[in-house]
Amino acid sequence: MPNNLQQKIKEARTEHLKGTAKEKYHSKLGGTYIRDVVYGANDGIVTTFAVVAGVAGANLSPNIVLILGFANLLADGLAMGLGNYLGTKSEIEYIKRERQMEEWEINHVPELEKKEIEEIYRKKGFSGKDLKTLVNIVTSNKKAWVDTMMVEELGLLPAEATSPVKNGLATFFAFGIAGLFPLFPYVFTFPSAFNASIIFTALTLFTVGALRTLITKKHWLKAGLEMLFVGAIAASAAYFAGYFIDLKLI
Repeated sequence: MPNNLQQKIKEARTEHLKGTAKEKYHSKLGGTYIRDVVYGANDGIVTTFAVVAGVAGANLSPNIVLILGFANLLADGLAMGLGNYLGTKSEIEYIKRERQMEEWEINHVPELEKKEIEEIYRKKGFSGKDLKTLVNIVTSNKKAWVDTMMVEELGLLPAEATSPVKNGLATFFAFGIAGLFPLFPYVFTFPSAFNASIIFTALTLFTVGALRTLITKKHWLKAGLEMLFVGAIAASAAYFAGYFIDLKLI
């Protein structure tokens, strides 16, 4: 066994004995909010630079870039934030309804629900006395019973820790902040503003893409290049759309 792996195992065991293993090794790093920030930032960069590229392709004034760019930040940012808020809220309400239904079934048709628990664990490989004991243990605690039905039967995880407002705000602010980077060269009147915007956008896309490793656990370089490639496709499409529209107007 490699020495570094042995060291990691030793550290993990020490943390478990100290009761801190979960915080160090299994931290969610903000959980769903990290997801909202990363993907909100990605959309902010891509859509804003798409506006910049489209205007540049059509040879329009830099002032038009700023007007359309900031309009995009506000309108699309709000739309994404509100969409995330409503989506999260609807998901929580759905989970709550399903939980209430499971609680009703356990209260009114417990034998049928016990049969379902039995079938769940039979499919997992339990049988005989072990299966009977396991079913009795699970069904002796109503909350554990409902939790098991929610996860195993419906595939739904608890949503108590999810906040629609925080999810929506995380998306909105990430979209707005990240989306500013393609506009900076125009705000500060850089020479060759479009070329500078390309550089700003590429660096920001790569950085946000690399941060996706907090969620996906991919290698940071691969994650960064992947997002840079996707953003480049979207930006190129916008640029050439503006270019061909300009040709049609000439």
